[in-house]
Amino acid sequence: MGASVSELVVQSVQGETMGTYWSVRAVMPAALSLASRSKSIQDALDLVDGQMSTYKPGSSLSRFNAAPAGTWHVLPAECYEVVRHALKLARASDGAYDPTVGPLVNLWGFGPDAARGEPPSREAIDAARERIGWWRIKLDAVTHSIYQPGGVYLDLSSVAKGYSVDLVGRCLDAAGIDAWLVEVGGELKGKGRKPDGLPWRIGIERPGAAVGAVQHADQLSQVVSLTGRAIATSGDYRRQFTTDGVTYSHHVDPRTGWPVPHTVASVSVLANDAMQADPLGTLMTVLGPEQGLAYAAERGLAVMYIVHGANGLEECLSPAFEAALAS
Repeated sequence: MGASVSELVVQSVQGETMGTYWSVRAVMPAALSLASRSKSIQDALDLVDGQMSTYKPGSSLSRFNAAPAGTWHVLPAECYEVVRHALKLARASDGAYDPTVGPLVNLWGFGPDAARGEPPSREAIDAARERIGWWRIKLDAVTHSIYQPGGVYLDLSSVAKGYSVDLVGRCLDAAGIDAWLVEVGGELKGKGRKPDGLPWRIGIERPGAAVGAVQHADQLSQVVSLTGRAIATSGDYRRQFTTDGVTYSHHVDPRTGWPVPHTVASVSVLANDAMQADPLGTLMTVLGPEQGLAYAAERGLAVMYIVHGANGLEECLSPAFEAALAS
């Protein structure tokens, strides 16, 4: 931005979006104001929410979900990009990740419908599973169109926040801001370095800490550098309910129709972009630590599990995540 290092400072702005909070920290000349960019940042976030929210009946995604069988629908470029990425991951994971899982998420009370305190009936689960299947969706890359085969309900909540982080980053890049840290609801991406030359460093919260209450080192599992990469963390400790001594998390396995039963407390994924990291966190949670770490090692993915072990919380890291900590 043409300023000497001595004139650069870290400025911060924040706001609300998608039922959560966003924040941006950016390295800028002291004479300029990051606050003057707040509207363009909010506009980018509102664009994602307006296109991809299942809570807004008028969103592009909601209109597709409500469309009759056998119809094609043109999606805005941003929504099409996210849908295409989600379907690509669904194919690569053989459906362990599936953006059409929406009917099951809603049935279990973790979507726009009312929350619930007990599991749905097996009949209701089986009926919802009849509507699941990423392979039923067709895309037309030329027209950015999507085909509604009937009853398909897309839920992009596992990827839209990550995409919004990347989109805000693009806006900052376009404004000539070379070093920044963007967070939307716990998904983060960093670029460049702070004025002192140090990278952006982020602590991964230990499950169980209250929101916003991470104040001491013992509340953090690891600290990672985010210069030129993103991180997303998925956990079972924020959205869940317990009945008859059994806890059900919001991570529903699209292959079974039930919340994942294993011991995962949280999963953190590092990737080049937040849109990549965000849904991988969901996939890793569904797969569980054994299958998930094998999947990650095979593909060079940087993944850290925190699991409920015999002696409390335990960490399991993929080789790529261990290498990232050392960098």
